[in-house]
Amino acid sequence: MKIAVSSQNQTQVTGHLGRCQKFWIYEVDDTTIQTKQLLQITKDQSFHESSPKDSHPLDTVQVLISGGIGRGLARRLQSKGIQPLITAETDLDAAVTAYLTDTLVVMTPEEHHQREHGDDLVEVDGLLILAQPEEHHQREHGDDPGHHHGKSKHGPE
Repeated sequence: MKIAVSSQNQTQVTGHLGRCQKFWIYEVDDTTIQTKQLLQITKDQSFHESSPKDSHPLDTVQVLISGGIGRGLARRLQSKGIQPLITAETDLDAAVTAYLTDTLVVMTPEEHHQREHGDDLVEVDGLLILAQPEEHHQREHGDDPGHHHGKSKHGPE
């Protein structure tokens, strides 16, 4: 099995998967890491820039672990048979080992967004709803019309 871990700094699990260009590719058996190799992709190959319709260097992995994955990109990965996992674990090998032993603590894209931006999420009828999203967005990101959540030039992440 192949597991990819986003690691823009090459030393830790990092977020912003859509823009990440460096990944550690782990070959694993049921419980053990066999090999670990760095994969560096071009900016044009990043998920933010590439088309979901095109083949991608990460299409051969079964699991992709990251510190942050948007909902659109998570759906894109799932449509290619890749299990996207968001974790706060920053140690690369520890994240993979925890996945293999079924102890990796994972977050949903909504939980990650709340943790990263300090949003106030409330549960209503089983759904997580962002309280006062416009105020939060302006407070966190200003009125920059170029800032978009989960969008790329090719549509949703």
